[in-house]
Amino acid sequence: MTAPRRYITTTIPYVNARPHLGFALELVQADTLARHHRRRGEQVRLLSGTDDNSLKNVLAAEAAGTDVQSFVDRNADAFAALRGPLALSFDDFIRTSSDPRHRVGVERLWRRCAASGDLYRREYEGLYCVGCEQFYTPDELVDGRCGEHGTEPQLVTEENWFFRLSRYAGRLHQLISSGDLRIEPVARRNEVLALVEGGLHDFSVSRSHSRARGWGIPVPEDPSQVVYVWWDALGNYVTSLGYGTDDTAYDQWWATSERRVHLVGKGVVRFHAVYWPAMLLSAGLPLPTDILVHDYLTVDGRKISKSAGTTVDPAALAAAHGTDAVRWWLLRDVPRIGDADFTPDRLTGRADADFAGGLGNLIHRIVTMVHRFRGGTVPVSAPSSGLALVDVCRKVPGLVDAALADFDFRRAIRAVWNIVEEANRCIDATRPWELARAERQGDGEAAKRLDTVLVTLVTACRVLADELRSFIPDAATRIAAQLTPVEGRLPAAQPLFPRLQEDTRLV
Repeated sequence: MTAPRRYITTTIPYVNARPHLGFALELVQADTLARHHRRRGEQVRLLSGTDDNSLKNVLAAEAAGTDVQSFVDRNADAFAALRGPLALSFDDFIRTSSDPRHRVGVERLWRRCAASGDLYRREYEGLYCVGCEQFYTPDELVDGRCGEHGTEPQLVTEENWFFRLSRYAGRLHQLISSGDLRIEPVARRNEVLALVEGGLHDFSVSRSHSRARGWGIPVPEDPSQVVYVWWDALGNYVTSLGYGTDDTAYDQWWATSERRVHLVGKGVVRFHAVYWPAMLLSAGLPLPTDILVHDYLTVDGRKISKSAGTTVDPAALAAAHGTDAVRWWLLRDVPRIGDADFTPDRLTGRADADFAGGLGNLIHRIVTMVHRFRGGTVPVSAPSSGLALVDVCRKVPGLVDAALADFDFRRAIRAVWNIVEEANRCIDATRPWELARAERQGDGEAAKRLDTVLVTLVTACRVLADELRSFIPDAATRIAAQLTPVEGRLPAAQPLFPRLQEDTRLV
């Protein structure tokens, strides 16, 4: 029987500046899901990339006094380089300005929608936010400003190509309300349904060549226009699979994959849950199955944003505090619903409490006892079914599966942490040092009981290490190595997590 296939994608960010911690959240969440489903035996493909064909990037390059291609190349490289500092396992990374797969795929998608009669050209005047790369109506603004960026949109008048989004309102409503197109959390699904019920208007899908500064993909058969950046960017989910080049990856990972999962921030839900599915319906292509929405990270209550200047460099943060600490805070402390405020103190405090004081201390205690009482050799007896720790370990994988199916990373980690808490309770309840003392006094039953307790604890920590591989793979590897015999004996206990020094600087 063929293992099910799951295609997981992040959004592709603009490269008008270097990456920030807000996007690192999405990367780590996507990587955790990919690692989890691989461990459960599924075939997984994880995609990330960069959105290079944006007016924002052009304006940022002009401000920096450099040519656009060199500018986007430099910043895109910084996004791709997050693989190391964040321990990411993506299988593919697409860049929309330079990847040869992308342009031909965008052109094919455009022509498919044109063949459906869904593209037409007309003159338009509207309020355009460059930060969002989106037109807004006056009633969508907050005191005349973009609610996302706090800036006044530009009044733009030009002739563009439009997409007949209004044609797909009924179909989109049915897909979302039925759950065929799943949007999580439910509050985000309800927002999208309200948007659809409020009426969908056709939207502009091109920009004049002059206003785009000539940067972007020309509209097929109309070089006076450039494909709208969102139309261009959303296509990456299929162009990266060779849509347009007859690559078999498209059939394997999009056309026939059991799950097609997009992770997105709340600010771009409209594009992914309305525009993109409508484009796919028009082109006659399968839709995503899941759109998983996260909220924002903030600094002092303000959204982390490249354009707003509230940014935290994830690579520098990992260099200062370690990959494990960064991933752990993003997964352990960021809620499923609601923004999370970041400070270095919160990150180091969480790492010191959970790693040095919790997880690391537990592993050190158990390995030390195996060496002290059994010369480093794990007993061969079976774990005791009479200890609650055995039952906890048995239940944890299912609890993690259920939590991640709900896109709830904090709940998943709490389930894994049950092993840490129950293992400590087991040590306190069984008091292995007293069993060892009784054994030395000739108590054979105490010796057997000590063997059972030690093997139960070691087995539990091996389960713990295995379940942690999805969340903190580097740390999980170190824990597993500490619990793996070398020539029949566990390695001597070593500190796995040094206590982090407090550092209140934003790095």
